[in-house]
Amino acid sequence: MRSSLQFPKGFKGGAIAAGIKKSGLDLALIVNEGPSNFATGVFTSNQILAAPVVWTQKALQESKLKAVLLNSGGANACTGKLGEAAVARSAEEVALAMRSNAQSIGVCSTGMIGVQLPMELIVGGIKKAFAKLSDDSLLDCASAIMTTDSHPKTSLASSGNSNFAGIAKGAGMLAPSLATMLSIVMTDAVVEEREAEAIFQEVCERTFNRVDSDGCTSTNDTVLFLASGASGKRIDSIELRKVLTQICGDLSLQLISDAEGHTKIISIKTMGARSERDAIEVGRACARNNLLKCALFGEDPNWGRVLAAIGTTKAIMDPNRIDVTMNGVRVCIDSAPGESREEVNLKEKEISIVIDLKSGDYDAEILTNDLSVKYVHENSAYST
Repeated sequence: MRSSLQFPKGFKGGAIAAGIKKSGLDLALIVNEGPSNFATGVFTSNQILAAPVVWTQKALQESKLKAVLLNSGGANACTGKLGEAAVARSAEEVALAMRSNAQSIGVCSTGMIGVQLPMELIVGGIKKAFAKLSDDSLLDCASAIMTTDSHPKTSLASSGNSNFAGIAKGAGMLAPSLATMLSIVMTDAVVEEREAEAIFQEVCERTFNRVDSDGCTSTNDTVLFLASGASGKRIDSIELRKVLTQICGDLSLQLISDAEGHTKIISIKTMGARSERDAIEVGRACARNNLLKCALFGEDPNWGRVLAAIGTTKAIMDPNRIDVTMNGVRVCIDSAPGESREEVNLKEKEISIVIDLKSGDYDAEILTNDLSVKYVHENSAYST
């Protein structure tokens, strides 16, 4: 494994403080020098798409990207024709510096919706970021995409002689798909492109899309997977799925662990479901139930709120046979009181809720957090 500050072989990055935000790094450029420029991505399910999302989706039609430009301090969403022109200009400036074409450049933005980007700062910043390209700037690039994040998020792994690295940002509006969440995952392995695309989609569904902080879906969610092939070592599908799951799972946990205003990290596992879709729906209903999240903030093992949330779903179940276990104590048995609530200790930061529907063989886990006073304060003052 390479240094915690290094990109996989074939990648370089540069990050600067362009002045888009009041302070701190806010513009990052990641370049894939090849020999392969494979790229694939997963994007928000929100019908209102930010200009950089539309641009990058089109750029990925050939499954190739030579670089990705990322900025914080402005989402470039709901910005009309000026926003479309801004993302095109950004890609053109990167392409000019690289002597490439704009259609091979991805663009990702995060920040306030409905605010035009300061293009003079971005254009000047691109040149400065390009001049700072190095293979040991991974942490700086992760820092440059932070908004309300309290710290940069990075993850590394290796497989044989191949290296993987990922960066991510996101602390609020975390809900599939995906979250106000940007992530770039990179490898220097040689991948079979069609196979890698399918695997990455599957891995994102089982990692990033199982994080649900506040039920809010962003206009800008983007997760990209880039492969340079610079190690010269081919990776098989089993190993690729394993390492991508490790990287994306780690980044997902870091995202929920940095959720705005949280005091608890909550794992909701639904088992005994008739289908995986049912298991996901039940877990997500609980993760988005404000009454339950408030109860957990208050360290109250209110299993009745779990059942009430389950009942809002269309999952197939016998409503009289549901079990709920909180931090190892089965407080609800067959949809009725079980072991004493007094036995449940919710004082620690991590909380486990296990729901058994007793209706099948499928399970799924959703990660969420509690709902605190601090969350309300942070989001009531976000634009000021």
